[in-house]
Amino acid sequence: MKSFYKVFILFVATGAFTGYIPFAPGTFGSMLGIVVYYLAVRTLNIYESLILLIVIILVGTYSAGKAEIFLNEEDSSKIVIDEIAGMYITLFLIPFNLVNIVIAFICFRVLDISKPYLISYADKHVHGGIGIMLDDIIGGVSANIIVRLLIFFLEVISGKPL
Repeated sequence: MKSFYKVFILFVATGAFTGYIPFAPGTFGSMLGIVVYYLAVRTLNIYESLILLIVIILVGTYSAGKAEIFLNEEDSSKIVIDEIAGMYITLFLIPFNLVNIVIAFICFRVLDISKPYLISYADKHVHGGIGIMLDDIIGGVSANIIVRLLIFFLEVISGKPL
């Protein structure tokens, strides 16, 4: 039973084991976040989608904290549930089309990699499952705002909705 629990926690925390991809696991976790959000948009109403996001954050926080212990590695790059949540937040209530997805993906990854002030503060000063999730939650909210602004300016420049 204990081993099933460990495998389940690692399955969730590593994004169905995508975190074990040896190169750019955060990028693959972010891509998985796009897929999760797409499935949510196709099947859930806005309230259900918000509830799913809250569940991802809560379950992600718990599983990331436990996975850190199981992997014996603080904020392991194998843990990508935070990127899944961050990408979901980045896309939340953004019209789902290829242009917006590309803009959102680039914005989130740039923020996740560069970690400007508030994101880096959370990354360095908050530990455990909450710390793993928090910097990507802040990054997702920031990226969502940036994406909205970019979409607005692109629509003004082009004269067409995206």
